[in-house]
Amino acid sequence: MTNTTTPGLAMTQGRRADSARRRQRVLKALNDATNEGDQISVSGIARRAGVDRSFLYRHRDLLEQIHAAEAQPPNAPGVGPVVSRASMQADLTNAHQRAVRLAARVQQLEQRLSETLGEKAWHESGLGVPDDIDQLKQQIGTLEQHTIDLRLQLEEQGDDLAAARAANRELMAQLNSPRTTK
Repeated sequence: MTNTTTPGLAMTQGRRADSARRRQRVLKALNDATNEGDQISVSGIARRAGVDRSFLYRHRDLLEQIHAAEAQPPNAPGVGPVVSRASMQADLTNAHQRAVRLAARVQQLEQRLSETLGEKAWHESGLGVPDDIDQLKQQIGTLEQHTIDLRLQLEEQGDDLAAARAANRELMAQLNSPRTTK
């Protein structure tokens, strides 16, 4: 039994040692990339360490360290301020929002231009409304007021006529009634 267990144990220990060596290479590659200010990515670190990307995905702690370093701005010696991934994403979001606002403004200006050109073409064709619309509107207002005044006069004359007829009836009734002598 000792013979079958020893090769299996040796194989397991060999795999563990190989995994530990690869982990050390990944940590060294990550540290070197961070110190040199290189761009950090899962593929780049795997290539630099000489391991497969699946090795990194099987070891979550290494993957988390790579993602954390990837989110940090690179710190290359002698290099001025560096743009971080978060600031680049914020800039991209702002640029997208600005593009949306500009597209809306362009659409608004195109609509105004279209209306202006359409109105100009309408007037030049002779089919449009005459230019003296304000004068016509004033004339309509004056005529409407004159109509109202004439209606009031007509009503007053109708009232006067009704009163004159009532007085006429009364006088006719008095004339036709028998007179009583005193």
